[in-house]
Amino acid sequence: MNLPHKHNSEDYEQFIFCLEAVPDVETVTTTAVIKNLEQLALEEGITSIYKTCDTIEGLEESLNTLLYDDHNFKDYEIIYLVMQGKRNTICLNNYYYSFEEIAELFEGKMKGKILHFANTKKLDLKPEEAQYFLDITGAVAVSGYGSAFRDVNSNSLDKAFFSLCQELDDVVDIVEELHQKHYALCKLLDFRLYY
Repeated sequence: MNLPHKHNSEDYEQFIFCLEAVPDVETVTTTAVIKNLEQLALEEGITSIYKTCDTIEGLEESLNTLLYDDHNFKDYEIIYLVMQGKRNTICLNNYYYSFEEIAELFEGKMKGKILHFANTKKLDLKPEEAQYFLDITGAVAVSGYGSAFRDVNSNSLDKAFFSLCQELDDVVDIVEELHQKHYALCKLLDFRLYY
């Protein structure tokens, strides 16, 4: 789903790499996430690559493929994870994996990336957990939501966040701007960013 592109410095474009946890990767369904990414491409011109995974091995494989086989990887600023999970874990195929385990899986591989979680899971890290994750993976930031709402999905706020990530370089500026423009939604979903 990625298109070839030429870029010069004033027209630098970045991509989103989206990984959605599904019960079974063999079953192909068009999820709300796909629709959202298509909208993002149409409205904001932000290209994304979308993959599904149903195991931790699948998650690792997808990210490794991206790291080693995709020469555009340096352009992926955002890794967008749509997964279930509790406070500091993600859930794949009924198994829970801690952020610590995930950090070790991707040691040094997330340099310059923002890891963003949709509100399908609650993101609630202790400062030392967040710091460990950032130190080990090299990621710039981890963002997500403090409340996982069943009836309100974070798609529209995710889109706004991705769009701001294209315009601004500093994560602090991005968060301030997001709160200014979408205050009610940021409060409702409890948007958080660890950096």
